Amino acid sequence: MNRRTFLRISGAVPVAGLAGGLPGDEWDRLRRKLAGPLFRPGDPGYPEAKQGYFTMYDYRVPAAVIGATRIEDVQAAVGFAARHDLPIAARSGGHSYPGYSTVDGGIVVDLSRLAGIEVRTGGRAVIGAGARLGPIATTLAAAGRVLPAGSCDTVGIAGLALGGGVGVLDRKYGLTCDHLEAARIVTADGRARTVSATAEPDLFWALRGGGGGNFGIVTAFTFRTVPIADVATFQLSFPVGTQAALFAAWQEWQPAMPDELWSGMGLGDDHASLGGTFLGPEARLKELLDDLIRRVGTPPTEQRRRTTDHLSAMRSFDDRESRPGAVAARAAYVGTSRMLTRPAADPAAVVDVLIRDPGVDTIIDAGGGAIARVGVRDTAFPHRHALASLQFLHSAEPGEGGEAGARRSLAAVRDGLGPEFGTTGYVNYLDPELPDWPVAYYGPNLPRLRAVARKYDPRGIFAFPQGLSEPHSTVHKGAL
Repeated sequence: MNRRTFLRISGAVPVAGLAGGLPGDEWDRLRRKLAGPLFRPGDPGYPEAKQGYFTMYDYRVPAAVIGATRIEDVQAAVGFAARHDLPIAARSGGHSYPGYSTVDGGIVVDLSRLAGIEVRTGGRAVIGAGARLGPIATTLAAAGRVLPAGSCDTVGIAGLALGGGVGVLDRKYGLTCDHLEAARIVTADGRARTVSATAEPDLFWALRGGGGGNFGIVTAFTFRTVPIADVATFQLSFPVGTQAALFAAWQEWQPAMPDELWSGMGLGDDHASLGGTFLGPEARLKELLDDLIRRVGTPPTEQRRRTTDHLSAMRSFDDRESRPGAVAARAAYVGTSRMLTRPAADPAAVVDVLIRDPGVDTIIDAGGGAIARVGVRDTAFPHRHALASLQFLHSAEPGEGGEAGARRSLAAVRDGLGPEFGTTGYVNYLDPELPDWPVAYYGPNLPRLRAVARKYDPRGIFAFPQGLSEPHSTVHKGAL
């Protein structure tokens, strides 16, 4: 294990330790190669340029932030990091739960300037890796198209798609990664490659669910999009005390629903709610929801349904507002996950674990439908047959116990669930303390993913604590 890797894994990577020894003219030479800006500690704009979405990681001090405006900037950054044995990480939306895109003592490649969105004939969309879901949805809607994806406007397309991409239309249309046709990527050797099902198919396979940051830095994606008509949305709120009844009814009801119906549940000690979308008439939606209500046995305290355009429907699921600048409105929370692989034998016991800590919120997103009609090994995303993904969130504000306290609370929930959840997790909800995380995130696809990482990153240029690359014990500087 080389020095860089040890320091990165241990978390002790001060700027002075790794990058501080580089002479200034090395950075000047790099700056001259770039079309975009390079920010170093002390430079105007550096404090803002280094920020990700989560405020907990503001203490980290990257050696440099490169605002890439073209693929050659990314190539220059990768070559520089390799020559000088520096950590390097790409940042799209900056929503990495452990803050892996804000790398101490290394180089952050900020892709936010590579945010172009081009809709081509036939509905294909070429999207820059720095684009965020809000602008993507708006641009595609103007063309009468949609890319099945998440609903949070500020999330970057790169991290979402590379990890799979769950969203509110995926039971009908599949995951975001299922719509990927090609990607432009800079690999560890500095080459810019275009990969697809016919060009370097093993790497293309890995990019569809193998997680962000593992195989190189993607700069652009080509996706198939789908035409979209109006969407019926719904929101049901149930009384406190019905959480177990709602979960028990939902885990039997949702899998029996048509692919056109997607739902997500919110559970906490003081709330029980269900929201979703239906690609069909509102009268039919009412029939389906009435069936759920009968199963729950308690009427909702509030029930709303409406039919609207797709863009308005997506915005109804996201109450966060963006602000101008490099990073949207910021927050402090941590998350972890499990996958529900079969109906829970004791729903009440599961819910008791979920709502025991009032600081933990649980978001349950339905699986099935088109997701399950893709083979487990056809893409790198392994959880094709899961009934649902469960995401657990806890505030990490200093006054509420901070990050360490939040992770302790989440661990009690994550590890307290029954065998229905197994060793599972969703890679886009990275948890640095998740036991046996490689198996949890990748399941049977782990060996092939590691082989792809060894092939395209044999020196571990893109290694990080929960990455798939394994650095060699000896790094040959100057090889790139």
